[in-house]
Amino acid sequence: MLPSARAAASDGVDDDAPADGRSTRWADHREARRAELVRTARKTVHHRGPDVSMEEIAAAAGTSKSIVYRYFTDKTGLQIAVAEAVVLQIRGALEGVLRVAPTPRDGLRAMVAVYLEMIESSPHVYAFVTRDGSVESGGPLGHFLDSVTALVAAPFARGLTEDRDDVRVARRPEAEASDTGPDPATVALAESWAAGAVGFVRGAGEWWLAHRGEPGTPDRETLTAQVAAWLWAGPVGLLAREHPRPPAQPVASATADLDPHPRTPAHPADQQHTTGDDAGHTTREQR
Repeated sequence: MLPSARAAASDGVDDDAPADGRSTRWADHREARRAELVRTARKTVHHRGPDVSMEEIAAAAGTSKSIVYRYFTDKTGLQIAVAEAVVLQIRGALEGVLRVAPTPRDGLRAMVAVYLEMIESSPHVYAFVTRDGSVESGGPLGHFLDSVTALVAAPFARGLTEDRDDVRVARRPEAEASDTGPDPATVALAESWAAGAVGFVRGAGEWWLAHRGEPGTPDRETLTAQVAAWLWAGPVGLLAREHPRPPAQPVASATADLDPHPRTPAHPADQQHTTGDDAGHTTREQR
């Protein structure tokens, strides 16, 4: 349970820390108290909605609004702090799924799943960290999207440097130390794609949140598979058309690439690899 009046009083200690060992203790105290306030804010937003006031957050933390402002300056500062906590959680989830993903395509689908699971688990917190601001780097929305874009770009850059056989095993973190890494052009391509992909996933996810429960709206698993298929068909389909395989292994048409569940794989390597979800869709279509 969070400290109340006693903790609030301790927060009122002069910010000018002494020059002895107490300075370290005071810095540790401030860091711990700030993290506690972020957790409280996130929990309060989760239960009460993104329009929660600073007074409500302060009351939930057992302190005053003026004390909260000592740590975050304004509500935008608190939004950014909560966004950083959300991104940290997403980072941990992404690292976990990418570590076990057998191919870059599986990794992409897992990343989409993580994002959609996050916004479904707490739509209020998601709205809190992405609302009331432009995409400027200093705003909560820009900060959140920039961080997520960076998380997505790195593994995709590695995927672009792999052979275009989708069945190749993705690189493991322990193998990266000896790698020279992708060339700058590939990194730039991956970053531009990641920025567009994050925007696409965000738009699809927010549409889905607004239409859940309506007739015809797909469930989260179906949307995950569709979005991942659309994103994968873009860069991989383009590479296939720019560098076609020998005639014995013709590349599917551009129209087939745009189909989220093509009957004829858009890439020859897909003939050797089908995710469990894709297989499930095929079964339903055949029925």
